[in-house]
Amino acid sequence: MHLSLSGTLLETLASPGFQRRACGIAGCGSLLWYLQNTSIIGILGTGCCHPVLPLIPHADRDEQLERWQGIGRHLFARTSFPGFWPPEMGFCMELIPALNRYGYRYVLVDSAHAGAVTPMGWDELRCRPHIARLGGEEIIVVVRDRELSGAQEAGMEAGWFIHEVAQRTRHRDFPPPVTTCTDGGDGGWFRNTSPEASFWHAFCQDLLQRVRDRQGGGIRPCFIEDCLDRHGAHGEVTVRPGAWNTGWHDGAGFTQWTGSPARQQALTRLDEISQAIYAARRNAVGISVRDPEVYELLEEAQWRVLRAGTSCNFFWGEAWLQRCSPRSAAASRTLQPQRSRCGRGESRCTPASCR
Repeated sequence: MHLSLSGTLLETLASPGFQRRACGIAGCGSLLWYLQNTSIIGILGTGCCHPVLPLIPHADRDEQLERWQGIGRHLFARTSFPGFWPPEMGFCMELIPALNRYGYRYVLVDSAHAGAVTPMGWDELRCRPHIARLGGEEIIVVVRDRELSGAQEAGMEAGWFIHEVAQRTRHRDFPPPVTTCTDGGDGGWFRNTSPEASFWHAFCQDLLQRVRDRQGGGIRPCFIEDCLDRHGAHGEVTVRPGAWNTGWHDGAGFTQWTGSPARQQALTRLDEISQAIYAARRNAVGISVRDPEVYELLEEAQWRVLRAGTSCNFFWGEAWLQRCSPRSAAASRTLQPQRSRCGRGESRCTPASCR
């Protein structure tokens, strides 16, 4: 199976201070070591601070991708990651060039937002990798089956799953990959350690044993990249802007994160501050500022903006916007000119450089 972990989670697990606090409860170092087992776990790249990528400032998208890869390469001892998991499955076609720049071969998208360009049936649309193109760039998209994923999140039996997969693929004359993706961080089904009420024991262990006993209805677990190497991608699709379904939202248009004026204003403010940070950095380079404190301040401001863009800050109505506002406000204060200390105030001076 594949697994995606945000960069902030990975940093926490790798932190010596956190590991000391968790000692006797969880072995964080051992966990990170086990996650390097490439025989059973495929790590997917993602955004560092778990943002809904289409909603954050354009320049910050590259920062989110680059920072996660730096952490991932260090902790998982590899130079590249073939697959990308967009946080909250939030995807739009404009992300394709950025994913290409960071070497991703494929991206997972939700079945509700995938539309066929090449004529194909609904079962082929869901049960086959495809190509999505934007201008002269393209990427392979792997479609997540929304209904099966919903059942997986709620709790399902191996026998039912085998039957449903057989029904979805019975008319296919090719080996059809079926992909289910759910949030492993929410709900007792994944987090419960009781064998009677856990995804890992009640479903996964049962399914894999049936596969070993050749009673799995032809199901064989595989990594996505192995499937692509063997069978390739077929047909072209387009992907409408959207995320996966959560609660009473279907994910279309990212309404879970933009559904109120206050949230829209907060996203606009983040974009304004992000642009100011990049402008300040360009100015600092342009006037050859050599003070390292300037760049440290700019880095701190940018890190605050990246963290402020975390998806949960916007998902929970206005209740969590307070988690976004102090970080963006602190980033803004970092950029404020301190002319009283230097008296320069030239228009091309970076605000932070006046410190």
